[in-house]
Parts: sequence; structure tokens; C-alpha cells
Amino acid sequence: MEAEHRAQRTFIAWWTLACVLKLVVAARLPLFVDEAFYWQEGRHLAAAYSDLPGMTAWLARLGTSLGGDHVLALRMPFLLMGALLPWWVARIGRRWFGAIAGWRAGTLAVLLPLLGMLGVLALPDVPLALATVLCLHAGVRMLEDVTPLAAMELAFGLALGALSHYRFAGVWIAGTVVLLLLPQGRRLLRDPRVLLAGAFGLLAWLPLLLWNLENGEAGLRFQLVDRHPWALHGGGWSFIPVQALLVTPLLAVALLQAAWVTGWKRRPARPQWRFLALFGSIIVGGLFVLGFVADAERVSFHWPVPAYLALLPAAARVLETWPVQWRRATWTVTGLGLLLALGWCLAVSTPALREASAGSKHYPRNFAGWEPLAKAVREELEAMPPGTQLLADDFKVGAELGFALGDPDIAVLDHPLNHAHGRAPQLRKWDLLAEGLPQAPALLVLAPGDVSFRDLLRRYQALCERLGPLPPASRTVLVDHGATRFLLVRLPANAPVPAAGCVAPALAWIDAPEPGARVSPRFEVGGWAFKEGVGLARVEVLLDEAVVAEAQYGQPFDVSGHFPGSTDPNQPRVGFRAQVDLPASQAGTRWLGLRLHGTDGSVEEWPRQQVRITADDADR
Repeated sequence: MEAEHRAQRTFIAWWTLACVLKLVVAARLPLFVDEAFYWQEGRHLAAAYSDLPGMTAWLARLGTSLGGDHVLALRMPFLLMGALLPWWVARIGRRWFGAIAGWRAGTLAVLLPLLGMLGVLALPDVPLALATVLCLHAGVRMLEDVTPLAAMELAFGLALGALSHYRFAGVWIAGTVVLLLLPQGRRLLRDPRVLLAGAFGLLAWLPLLLWNLENGEAGLRFQLVDRHPWALHGGGWSFIPVQALLVTPLLAVALLQAAWVTGWKRRPARPQWRFLALFGSIIVGGLFVLGFVADAERVSFHWPVPAYLALLPAAARVLETWPVQWRRATWTVTGLGLLLALGWCLAVSTPALREASAGSKHYPRNFAGWEPLAKAVREELEAMPPGTQLLADDFKVGAELGFALGDPDIAVLDHPLNHAHGRAPQLRKWDLLAEGLPQAPALLVLAPGDVSFRDLLRRYQALCERLGPLPPASRTVLVDHGATRFLLVRLPANAPVPAAGCVAPALAWIDAPEPGARVSPRFEVGGWAFKEGVGLARVEVLLDEAVVAEAQYGQPFDVSGHFPGSTDPNQPRVGFRAQVDLPASQAGTRWLGLRLHGTDGSVEEWPRQQVRITADDADR
């Protein structure tokens, strides 16, 4: 009895601590771009949307309706749902695996990073996970006795999942397969109460089905066809190390052992054990196999969460059989995993720490730069005529600015990113896709970083075809030394589009020194730069915010292999060289950048890259 009370107290202590930490993180962490779009969907309430069923948008609208347009208010319904999950896992474990194993399973649900982080962000995975654990709880109860309460719980869970995400179909499939494999499950599938609950759950897919029928199956095509190559590739092999890292390695071993021992190696006395183990095994195995033919470009590491919810009670029981030192190591590493995940979120929300990651592949671009951008946009709009239209480059910019400015109806240009994330059909349905020239003066907000560098010229040329030659940017917004960069362009109303010719923002590259290179106080900077249509007049070299050299521009450098069709009049002489000569007192880590002056009077700041200047001036 004492051991049970100790396990219960441990669970409550960790759950309370985790809830407090998540609350702090959720209040500080900048809005993620998908969260901003769900906020925008919540401002256009509907039964379903192009990317998702309606639940995530409804919860976002509920939070902001009660607490205002603040990130914590937006996330609060998701935090509350995430807080319920460990209690339901503990409830399953206590009833079918013993009280001690149940409380420990709940503690594992608190600490496992993928589960413990649920609710920090307002994402559909939170209601999907809650729907899954409700269905699992109802399912194992009905294997023993079909009660009206269990049938109602199953119906509610199935409906909640159907209203949360397309991926809940995988829970349906795995659950049905497991019921067909178990004799007790096959009996359940003949019970009218279970069939009625299933019918109720199927009806909850109706809004999504109707949306697709009315919109040319755009959502289904994106989820099942457009985003997946459906061709063999090696991306599936990364599933194993990624999941081992995110689950934490020792707990991952315990989960696999639990799935094998209770699901496949021998038939346990309780069918509930086998039901949960088979469900988790099918989900994990199916996603592993799917990884070799499915989308490898977008984030999918969170997809196995339903499997872990099912396997945690058995894993807690498996851990009881491990030597004490391995048990302690598992709890310690899992707890550290959650603290590291929360610590990363705090680092993202701390400007100085986020800035330190600028230029690296780990830089959190989708969290950064929105407040400085909103401030710059407000200032630009104040200086422009009344009635000026705001025009966003893509759905990310439109949604984030919409949240910051309290405007869910910012027009958005057609952009590859809108299609890559399945948001283009929804923007078109809202009449927010800007098709023609603006009828009033407009402020265009460009996000060059949302296009791969090799495709940036083609993106600018497509803008010219739609909007005509682009005026010089009135402002460059550099965040974290340019790791996030925006260009603000003032467009006149009804400007004619010429038959030929394009003027666009400049492109540049620093070949030497390389990012992160160690250099002496006297070093050479070289690279190339060009500006479509009009060319560049000069290039200045910056160190931090100061001009330290004027580059010799116009040297031979052919970039046509990477940017064919460029109309810069200086091509192929777009290279530059500059000699930087600093006193030894300037040694240290500095940020090297460019200021590009176009012949049309434009002035653009180019993103910085880090260099380490040594005090050794032996080369001088």
C-alpha cells in the first residue's frame, strides 16, 4: 500500500510541476506559424477546412474569445487537454496493470517528451491524442463488459478524433484490425451498442467529407496524394533513431519490449494487455513502413503518439522487471528529455539565445521575427495613404501579421508554400488570394526566406508577371542578423504591368570568408550580387552594423548556371571584392553582411554571417 501511495504522490508531483512549466513556456513562446493559421481559421468559423477538420480552429476561437488575442489564451484549451492525458493513461494502467504500474504509466506520460509537450502549442495533435486515449480506455473496458457509459465514451472519442485530424483514420484502422484479431474483439463488433458508437463516430467525418465534395477533394488530395511521393526512398530508416531520441532511448527499449512480450511473444491472461500491445505495434510498424514511401520533407516525428499512449501501461510494468540501476537510468533520462524539450522552447522565446543560433540549420525560423515585422508594418502603414491594402507574400506572413494586427482578412499572394501546406484552397475559399493588381495603394510584405535560395529569382520573376516591376523596398526588416528577413514594398494602385522587363530585389552571396570562418583583422571579402532589371551601383561590406569597406563591384562572375534568364545589365560581371582592415582591438565574434545599392535608388540589407576575428595580425 505504501508503494502505491508513493507512486501516486510521485505522479501528482511531476504532473503539477510539468503543468506549471508548460504554462510558463506557453505564455512566453512566440506564436508558431501553424498556430497563427488555426487562429485565422477560428476567425472564419466553419465545419471543416482545407487542411483539417474544424476542432483545432474551434478550440483556438474558444481560447481567444475567453482570453483575448494572446498566445496563452489561444493555447489554453490545448494545455487543459494535454493535462488530462496522463490521468487517462494512469486510469487505464491502474485498472488493468495494477495500481503501482498505473500511476507509473501516468508519470511516464508526463515525462515522455512527445506526450509531455502536448498543449504547449495549439496544434491538432492534442485533441487527436485525447480522442485516442478515450477510445483506448473505452475499448479495454468493453472487452470485459459493454456498458452504456463505455459505449458513450467510445462514441465521444471517435467523434473527437474525426473532428481533429485526417490521421485519426489510422487509429480507426488499427483499432478495427486489433478487434478482428481478438476473439473478444470479434464479439464486440457484433454488439449493437458498439456498432452504434461506431456509427456516431463515422458521422463525425461528414463535415470533412462534405467540404471535400464541395471543393474538388482538395483536402483529401493534399493529405493522400500531393504531399507524398509514393515512391521508395530511404527516409524510413531515420524513423528508428529519431523516435529513439524523442522518446528517449531507454524508454523506447521498454516500449518495444512491452509490445513484443504482451502482444506477440505470448498471449497474456488479460485480453486488454494484448489489445493495447497490438494497437501500439500496428501503429508503430505501419508508420515505419510508410516512412519509405511517404512525405519526407515535412515534420512527422509526432505521428506515433497514439502508439505510445497504448504501450505506456505495459512499459511501466516491464520496467518493474529491470534491474534497479536501469530503472533509475530510464526515469532520469526520460525526465531530462522533457526538461530539454521545454528548455529548447524557452531558448526559442529568449531573443539572445535564439539570435545565437542564427545561421545554423537549427534556427527556429517559424517562431522568429513576427513582432519586429508587425512593428515595421504598422509604421509603414501610418506613413501611407488611408485605405492602404496589406498584401502578404504567403499564408505564414498573412496569418502571423493577422494575429499581431488583429486582422484575419489580410490578402495573400499565390505562393508555392500555400500549396505545399494545403492552405491555398482555403485562402481561395475565403477570397483572400490576391489575383490581380491592387485597386488601392498596397504594402507588400515579402519573405525571401520562405523560398529556397535557388528558386528565389523565379519567385521574383513570377511577382513581376503579376505586379509589374517592383519598386525599391522601403524597408528591410532583419531579425537575428538576417536569419529571418522581410522586405516591405510600397505598391501604387493599378500600376500597369509591362509586356516585358522585371525589376526585383537583389540577390547576393558571400563566397569568402565562409560562415564561421576564423580570419585575421585584415581579410578579403568576395562574392557576387545582382539586381534583376536595373543592376547594382555599389556594394558595401558591413561588420555588425558598421560599414567597414566599399567593394570593387563588376568583376567577372557568371551566375547564369544557377540563375538562368537573369536580366541584370551587369551580367556576367556581378562579382565583388573588398579588403577589410581592422585594428586588433576588433577581434572577436562578429557578423559580416552586405548593403546593396541599386541603380534605381534601392538600398537593401543582406543577411549576416558569423566570422571569428582573431587578434593575431601576423599577416599585416
